[in-house]
Amino acid sequence: MRALFIESAQQAVLKDIDPPRPEAGEVLIDVDYVGICGSDLHYYYEGANGEFVVREPLVPGHELSGRVALDPSGVFSPGQPVTVHPARFGTEQADYREFPHLWPGGSYLGSASTWPHTQGAAADQLVVDQRMVIPLPEGLPVRRAALAEPLAVAMHGVARAGNLQGQRVLVSGAGPIGLLTLVAARAAGAATVDISDVLEGPLERARQLGADEVINVAESQLKVSAYDVVLECSGAPVAISAALAAARPAGTVVQVGMVPNEPRPVNLAPYIAKELRLLGTFRFKDEITAAIKLLAADPGIESVITHEFSLEEAEAAFAAARDSQVSGKVVLKL
Repeated sequence: MRALFIESAQQAVLKDIDPPRPEAGEVLIDVDYVGICGSDLHYYYEGANGEFVVREPLVPGHELSGRVALDPSGVFSPGQPVTVHPARFGTEQADYREFPHLWPGGSYLGSASTWPHTQGAAADQLVVDQRMVIPLPEGLPVRRAALAEPLAVAMHGVARAGNLQGQRVLVSGAGPIGLLTLVAARAAGAATVDISDVLEGPLERARQLGADEVINVAESQLKVSAYDVVLECSGAPVAISAALAAARPAGTVVQVGMVPNEPRPVNLAPYIAKELRLLGTFRFKDEITAAIKLLAADPGIESVITHEFSLEEAEAAFAAARDSQVSGKVVLKL
């Protein structure tokens, strides 16, 4: 079978390897689609994602959908459409039992955070723990289901903000996660959801998804103290500072976008003066189940996917995913 390996910065090789075999408690998946995430781009272009360095050939990919090839237990049927929760949770912690995705010792598909690395889904077949397999409801296409993992990330970020019913919400950054955060905030009952970015391409995609207002912050500033909740999805220091200014007094800012593991300049004066809640969010817990239901109910969410490439076109796929002016979510079709 084919598998895509990132060997070092800008070195990705497609190899033929032996197909995996499921053991007791595991399921073999025929992979149909794999989404390219920001972490995959860091691994490909830099050979590292933050502090996690590629030290052995790494198969990327944690956003996937496909069909069951073999389940030795018989719980899942051959050909059954599924997606996968990409995490194995670590050792339960009594102090924060309700946050299993933060327990130490866990792993995530397509990640160099573990040694040996946890290989990902950019391969014809993948073996996963049976508990990670999530069947798709009837009527949800496998292609759209590739958005389940990033939509779950967005829904977890929205949940961190608390009750959004009737709230004025700003999403900062209109990349794939920002667009899915727009979807998640609207589904959570926000009264209005505006979105900002520095590029017109992402903003146009946000318009098509139903944003109430799109704001090009390269041309105009955000309104000060105008939003009950700001969901910051870009990770850019200037955008974080702007998010703190845009939140109303006693409002909430959730940092959804990842930032480098190093000091960066951010203006914290509004955070202090307005007594804001500034919250972090990392991956997700179990929101992928709700994400699947939302994807099944709203076919329009599939418009977040803008480009599709084969495994043989991986280099072009990474380049397209890196160009946020032209692309939303880029997927590999196997």
